[in-house]
This record gives sequence, C-alpha cells and structure tokens, in this order.
Amino acid sequence: MNIVCMGGGPAGLYFGLLMKKQDPSHRVVVVERNRPYDTFGWGVVFSDQTLGNLAASDEPTARAILQSFNHWDDIDIHFKGGKITSGGHGFCGIGRKRLLNILQQRCEELGVELVFETEVADDRDLAARHRADLVIASDGLNSRVRARYADTYRPQIETRQCRFVWLGTRKKFDAFTFAFKETPHGWFQAHIYQYDGDTSTFIVETPETVWRAAGLEDMTQEQAIAWCETLFADQLDGHALMSNAGHLRGSSAWIKFPRIVCEQWVHWNGEVPVVLMGDAAHSAHYSIGSGTKLALEDAIELARSFARHGAEAGGVRAALDEYQAARSVEVLKIQSAARNSMEWFENVERYTALEAPQFAYSMLTRSQRLSHENLRLRDPAYVAGYERWFAARAHAQAGLPWPAGSGVSGASGSDPTSGVDGGAAPAIPPMFTPFKARGLVLKNRVVVSPMAQYSAVDGTVGDYHLVHLGARAMGGAALVMAEMTCVSADARITPHCPGMYTPEHTLAWKRVVDYVHRHSDAAIGLQLGHAGAKGSTRAMWDGIDLPLPADAGNWPLVSASAQQYLAGVSQTARTATLSDMARIEADFARATLAADQAGFDWLELHCAHGYLLSSFISPLTNQRGDEYGGALENRCRFPLRVFAAMRAAWPAHKPMSVRISAHDWVEGGITPDDAVAIARLFKQAGADVIDCSSGQVSKLEKPLYGRMFQTPFADRVRNEAGIAAMAVGSIFEADHANGIIAAGRADLCAVGRPHLADPAWTLHEAAKLGHRPVAWPRQYMPGKQQLERNLERERQLAAANTGLSPQQVAARLLEG
Repeated sequence: MNIVCMGGGPAGLYFGLLMKKQDPSHRVVVVERNRPYDTFGWGVVFSDQTLGNLAASDEPTARAILQSFNHWDDIDIHFKGGKITSGGHGFCGIGRKRLLNILQQRCEELGVELVFETEVADDRDLAARHRADLVIASDGLNSRVRARYADTYRPQIETRQCRFVWLGTRKKFDAFTFAFKETPHGWFQAHIYQYDGDTSTFIVETPETVWRAAGLEDMTQEQAIAWCETLFADQLDGHALMSNAGHLRGSSAWIKFPRIVCEQWVHWNGEVPVVLMGDAAHSAHYSIGSGTKLALEDAIELARSFARHGAEAGGVRAALDEYQAARSVEVLKIQSAARNSMEWFENVERYTALEAPQFAYSMLTRSQRLSHENLRLRDPAYVAGYERWFAARAHAQAGLPWPAGSGVSGASGSDPTSGVDGGAAPAIPPMFTPFKARGLVLKNRVVVSPMAQYSAVDGTVGDYHLVHLGARAMGGAALVMAEMTCVSADARITPHCPGMYTPEHTLAWKRVVDYVHRHSDAAIGLQLGHAGAKGSTRAMWDGIDLPLPADAGNWPLVSASAQQYLAGVSQTARTATLSDMARIEADFARATLAADQAGFDWLELHCAHGYLLSSFISPLTNQRGDEYGGALENRCRFPLRVFAAMRAAWPAHKPMSVRISAHDWVEGGITPDDAVAIARLFKQAGADVIDCSSGQVSKLEKPLYGRMFQTPFADRVRNEAGIAAMAVGSIFEADHANGIIAAGRADLCAVGRPHLADPAWTLHEAAKLGHRPVAWPRQYMPGKQQLERNLERERQLAAANTGLSPQQVAARLLEG
C-alpha cells in the first residue's frame, strides 16, 4: 500500500511506523506542517494500561518511552489550605516533544518518510502526488479534512464552558496535583504533573464568566502569567510559570475545549479512503489525560485490522469497517467518562461547600470510572481513613454516639485519616452510615424504592403487601417505601392500585405498618399520588399504559391541560378546573392524616412521571393560561399548594420527600436546571428530601440510560439547591451506593428492581463487602453466619490464587 498520513502528531507517526513494521513493502509518508522540534504544549499523560498496549504493539518504541517517563502513583488535592493524598493511581508523564522525537526516530529506523514544514491545502492533490491507496487524516482538533468532508463525517463540535491556558514550570511535583483557589471572582483550578527531570505541566482553568470577571481577557500574556503565579504561589514555591505559545498574544493563549464526536470516520474519494484518526476524529478532556492515549490506540487498532484483513480492495473496506466499529465504542466509553470529569471541573463551585475530605473524594471519583472499590484497590488505607471520617461525621449529624473507644473525633474539615486512634475506629461503608431527617434516624442510606405491584382490591392492600413489604423491611434496608398510593378512586393508575381514601384502606395499611415496626428496625414510608392523564389503565402485565376497555369500569380523567398520554390510544383527560383542584388538594390532605393514623414514618408526594402533579410542572403537559400555567413558578403553584396542605396535616417531627422528574428527556421539557429550581421551591415549602427520578412524561422522550444514569440529577439538586437528595435508577451494587453517598452526590439511594429479585439485597451486599455489624432478623442468624463463612472462604481461595489480600479480592469481586 501507499499510505499518506496528514499530520505528524502521535496518531500519524505511530500508525505509520506500525504499518511499516507490519509490511516493509508499504510506502508510508507522514506530512507535517511544523518543524521536527516544534511543539505546542508541555507534557502528556499515560496510564499504566496504555503502556501495556504500547509494549504489545512495538516493544522498541515502548522501551524508549518508558525510559523517558516520569512515573507517579499519588494524587494530591489542595483545597481550602489543606492537602489530601490518594495513592496507587499509576500514571506516567512524558514531554510532548520527547514523545514525538521518539516516534520520529522509530519511523526513520523503519523507513517511514517524514516530510516537515509542508502545508497541505488539498488532501486530494496530496493523495494524487503520492499515488496513495490510503490517506490518514490525523490533522488535529482543527482538522481541515474533517471540515471539508463534514457531510460524510457528520461531526458534532461542542465548545465547552471553561477557559484554560497550558503553561509549564521548573518546580518538580512528586504527585499528580490539583489545586483549587477561590478569588473574589470565582474559583480557579490548576492541573499539574511533572513529565521530565526538571519540568512540570501547569494548566490553569476557570469558567469563562470567572475568567472575564478577573480581567484576564484584557491582560497581556505576561500579565496573565504573573497573575497566575500570584494565585498559585503556594504550589509554585517561588518558581516561575512559563509559556511556550509565544506565537499567541494576550487572551488568545486562553482557549476553550472543543468536544468532538464524529458519526463516521471514513470518507471515500473515489477508491481512496480518507480515515480520521486521533483528535481529528474525537476529543477527550485533558482532565482524564486520554487524548494521546486515544490517538495511539486508534493507530494500534487500525494496524491490527489491516493485519487481519490484508491490503487488497476487499480487505481495506473490511479493515476500515472493523476499525470504526471497534474504536467508536471504546472512544465513546472514554468520552463519557471525560464528559463527567469535564463537567465536574466546569462546576467546581457546586462542590466547594463540601468539607475538604468529601470534596477530594468527589474529585477523585468524578468520571464514575473510578468507583469506591476501585479506589480501595488502589489505596486501601486512604479509603479506610475516609470511611472512618465519613462515618464519624454521619453519627454526629444523626445525634448518635460513636462506638466507645473508637478514638474518632469526626471534626469537620479534617484530613480523612486524622482523629483515628491506632486504627481502632471501624471503617464503615458509607451506605451503612445513619441518616437523620427531622425526628427520624435511618439506620443506613438504602431505601426500597416505591414499585407498583397492582395487587390491591378496590384500593385495599392485603396479604400480598404484608409479605412483599414485610420481607423487604426484614432485608436490611433502612426505609421501605410503599408504592404510589392514590388519594381517591379516580386518582388510581389501574383498578389494582392501592388507595388511601376509605377507613378500610387505613386499617389495611396499619396492619402492614405494624408488622414492619414489630418485626424489623426499618422505617416505612407512603408515597401519595394522583394518576391524572395516566389513569384508568390496565395492569402492567395486561398492557402497560393501555386504557381499560369501555366496559371495564373506566373513569374520567383530569390533567393540568387536556391531553392524551398515548396519542390516539389513551383516554383524553380534560383540563382540571379550580373546583377540581380544590377537591384534589383536600383529598391529599385527608390521605395524609390517614397515613399518620396508619403509623407511617415517612411521607412522599409524587410529582413525577407525568402523573397529575407532574403534568402541572412540565411545560409539555401544562398549557394553562391562568395563574397555574406559564412560568415555572406558576406551574409549580398547585403542586406546592398540595404539598403545603400535606405538610400542615403531617406531624412536624416526621419527614416528607417529593419525587420529581428532573429531566423530561424531550426538547422543550423539564431540564436539570429546572430540577434545581423546583427543588428550591419545595425546600422553601418544608420538604426534607428530593427524590430525583426522570422521564415518563412524554412518549417522545429519548433518555440516555446507563448505570446510575439519574444520579447526576440528585448531585445537582443536593449541591446546588442545598437540600438532601435521593438517587434512584440503575443503582444495583453496593459499590454504586457507596460511591454516590461518599461523594455527596446524594444522601440516600433508592434501589428498586434488585429488591424485587432479592428482598434481602442490602444484607447480602453487606456480606459481600465483609461488613458484619449489620442486624439480621434473629430468626435468620444461622443464614448470616453461613453466608459470611462462604464468602470469606471464596476470598481466601482467590487470595491464595492471585496473591492479593482478602480485602483486595473482595474489592475485585464487587467490581465484577
């Protein structure tokens, strides 16, 4: 093959040398517009895993890179005058110039032709000149090729919110360092790492609004560098900051990160494919250090694809198809993590109210690729110390005594390992720490999510609910929530939904509540709601959301505005009148009194999922022209009225939560920004917790599913609205719950479907963690002992086979 690589960065050079190594008869030309020793940037970062990939692909290159690396395991986080360190992270830094020189030298050894100081105006002319069979467009973030063939590649380019400048310093850092500084204008942060014997990269970043407010837009480059030196004087210890972007002037040195995603990576000019590689195809935020990694791994994958399929015409197409299919999936994973990390740094101010240990933990786990158990594998001492700090604080906040003789002070703002007396304090997993809301103390942070069971008769619960909720109350969760219970007969979703609108309903619920209180130490809560336009439907197994047949006792529906939930299928709900609303408000207040009479510990108002109160909140379903429509505050007016009536009827010492749809997943619907505003309104009205769900408001929704996919909504509500939050949605492992609680993304985790499969999910997860001080029903204690012995035997056997400690084995088992 005749191969031309446009761009002499890591992607083009590495692909060139791999192909030449694979078949010396290939002619490979790499064309670069800069001189051999030009470089714009300081150092690049690899993980230990990336080094393994390089060693497997070309050992001489990997050896030369390894000999030039500065390696570190620790991450230091400087925040509010303190420093917190976590180890075991395994990163390497190398100067970008040194990396390119290594790749250039290896290319020359193998016979790759390097052409420098050549500006390519037209890829077609270049391909024709070299009679190319394959053109690699590795021409960077601002790829001309990607722009020229945009109709094929279909790039999505999103310019992000922060301004950053890439600087260097002669100060040597022995850890990957993050420093956070507050100014009168807002927060700045620095990403710092040493990449050779005497130089470190020093990236300064801040939201553009803060950058402008600080006056950096109007400063010369020299003035801006001096300003940064003053701001980060504590980290620099008198060393200067340096810029190697001498061709830039003033504010142009501060750039904004472009997030790039391409639908297609291959364009055909006749019979010649033009293939995107590296930054031309995708970008990943520098806060996870993956841009160069992705470029090199692109090169590795395409070279492997050609090795499998050959260079003939059919083989080329097969190789390119395989390359795009494989790399687009892997890149998407990295980009997803990079987006999480990028958004965390864009919103640092959201987390600055956290105490220093929790702020640091939140930063370490920001991408959601590094979980609680991943972190434990890397640095068991750090995680144990943090768990002690978190547990001591949780006990103090709940007004509970810490175990006698533990020696843990729980002082706010302390280092996570400070205050520990000889390690005597127990390291309690965060999900098993207590939580207090008003006068109720929950023994842990696990909630059995309300889940519709469609098993009531005329609104009355019976033996099924006694067994269903009773079993889960005995299964270790701190709070068991009954499913949405309807405040009137015409408020039901289906004829099989439970109600709280007759004395018989109250007595039936009291039987369930009394059982839970008598046989467990769990609290039990009731979720009250009104189905609105989603009512008068069949049970889930008979056709979810489908309307009842006309002869099956269906009832008329009301909503914020007239609507059909399923267009052309559902019954049409009429617009609720003011008299309807007065009656419904009274129904909620009456049901609240009944809930207290039944003995429930917790009450939740359902304002989500397109049901009646949700239909008032969402602009997709509220088209009213009165004081209950229009602006968000008006749309929330009736749900807030209902909540106020309930709060007045509910005892002051008992907590109340509100479930909201934090995202409608439809353009023009509720957004996470709205969710924060909604949470603030309910907080002012006296809510204690916001239960953050999403969707089910419109069948036009396009949700983005994934593990813990709704947790970011709880994170924003908790840390921006300043109210306790409950996370829900694809939380199915203790590792998920521990990470969410430890990082302050939520205060409680509602776990639904795993509890349907395993009523004792919480107890079983505790046993997997090796956390034994969890109360089991005394009748089940032999089962607890047997389970713990079996799991310990598995860990010991695995430890013997792997050489890891039993604790590390447990962490890996929890990772799956």
